[in-house]
Amino acid sequence: MKIALLGYGKMGRIIEQFAENRNHEIVLKIDENSLHLLTKENLQKADVAIDFSTPHSVMQNINACFDAQLPIVVGTTGWYNQLQEVKDLCISGNNTLLYGSNFSIGVNIFFFVNKMLAKIMNPYSQYDVQVEEIHHIQKLDAPSGTAITIAEGILEGLNRKSEWINNVVDEGKQVINQPNQLLIESLRIEDVPGTHTVIYSSEVDEIELKHTAHSRAGFALGAVIAAEWLKNKKGFYSVESIFDFNN
Repeated sequence: MKIALLGYGKMGRIIEQFAENRNHEIVLKIDENSLHLLTKENLQKADVAIDFSTPHSVMQNINACFDAQLPIVVGTTGWYNQLQEVKDLCISGNNTLLYGSNFSIGVNIFFFVNKMLAKIMNPYSQYDVQVEEIHHIQKLDAPSGTAITIAEGILEGLNRKSEWINNVVDEGKQVINQPNQLLIESLRIEDVPGTHTVIYSSEVDEIELKHTAHSRAGFALGAVIAAEWLKNKKGFYSVESIFDFNN
């Protein structure tokens, strides 16, 4: 396939390597210095776009791809408050979009197990639960999109929690959650690709479910696989559509 990379930072460069190793061609690279190349004509030279840009530019990129009738894989997070609006635009315009907070195979297995664990823990009210996420200091959004997906999976299965609340460690203010609130603690540490932990605690013991990324490679490979999966499809998809862990 011919791929347009929207966002050509660290992730974009790793995606480029995986794409070329899988015999795809990068026909367009957009970063903050080449925004003038984001045109309908240039986008139409590609078969699919992969977006790992910023929360500030992702909507512009999505709209540009819709205008060019170009399928897009969106790995950028921080825009999900506009998810329904984008879905409506996608479907009404007969476009194609696949989004996800994390394209790593291991993380998507983690998402599935996390949902199952929440259902198992639901009757045991002596256990409180919280989510901890650690990322590199360059990450722009907190909590991470992955942490939000984890939190939503817990809320789906755990009746005693009705919403999540975020505390960014070392930001100068301590957020105290109410019993019905699921706490997400966000830490930013140099050179950490991403670590996510779900912790169930009681007076007598503690259960941890943890995923540690050793590099960004898993995210990048997953994004290329998502682009391959999206070929010849129309519609609005989440990354969960690629994985079928129920069978």
